[in-house]
Amino acid sequence: MTDPQLPAVMNERRQLINLAYRLLGSLAEAEDVVQETYARWYALTEPQRQEIETPGAWMTTVASRICLDLLGSARARRERYVGEWIPEPVPGPTDWLDGIAPADPADRVTLDESISMAFLVVLDSMTPAERVAFVLHDVFRYSFAEVGDIVGRSPAACRQLASSARRRIDTSRAPSGSERADVVRDFKKAWETKDIEALIGLLDPRATATADGGGHVLAFLEPIIGREQIAQAWMEIAARGLPMTLIERTVNGQPGLVAELDGTVVSVYAFDIADGRITRIWVIRNPEKLRPWTSRRA
Repeated sequence: MTDPQLPAVMNERRQLINLAYRLLGSLAEAEDVVQETYARWYALTEPQRQEIETPGAWMTTVASRICLDLLGSARARRERYVGEWIPEPVPGPTDWLDGIAPADPADRVTLDESISMAFLVVLDSMTPAERVAFVLHDVFRYSFAEVGDIVGRSPAACRQLASSARRRIDTSRAPSGSERADVVRDFKKAWETKDIEALIGLLDPRATATADGGGHVLAFLEPIIGREQIAQAWMEIAARGLPMTLIERTVNGQPGLVAELDGTVVSVYAFDIADGRITRIWVIRNPEKLRPWTSRRA
């Protein structure tokens, strides 16, 4: 017999992926969470499923609780991780150059600030309970009563968790997409032409560059701090003479760069920009985190 709730249940998949990715910072883990959520739904008997008035709310609760459990064990896993851990980058359309909005309204969720690399890195510094409470309330607009039911805490406690998380978020004005695109494009040009002075001029004096190779590929293990040091490191990469192609791409909803070697994506670069200068560079080289970039062309 066909499940009469199947259309409503399947329509929740995009929302669940968006939620789980923000909670975990990993698209692969988010997909696993969603698969487990559906498995639990279909483990229910048909009468049990019929008793659930809002399947979407049930699935959000289950997915959030799975994520909460995973976040609790994440720190132990990170201690065994080789080098710095950076959230898994997700590709997007290449139309940020023209400022064209995606046709599917659901895709707009993945283009807002809550998916930027800078935002995800801040989320990763929060406690599991802070992260879940903040994302559910401030990003997905669940009430604190609903958040409390999901995480098993009182609405007042969830309000405090979200407030604590909110204090870590930078609320200063972010540059527009076109401003970001200009800076990233200038960075690409300076790197390709080996213009170290131009690179230095594009970097904030206190800029930081962090790389994630996961122990699988060559990457600097400690963050590089300071614009001269970063520019020198990028000149050393250019001096290797590898036939690398730099491509302007959307990285987590913002202008970024992708490096291809013999047609294969080997690095993804995400940037944080303030006052016309780059303040943070995240370099993701772990092949396991680049699968979305090699399996599809966004």
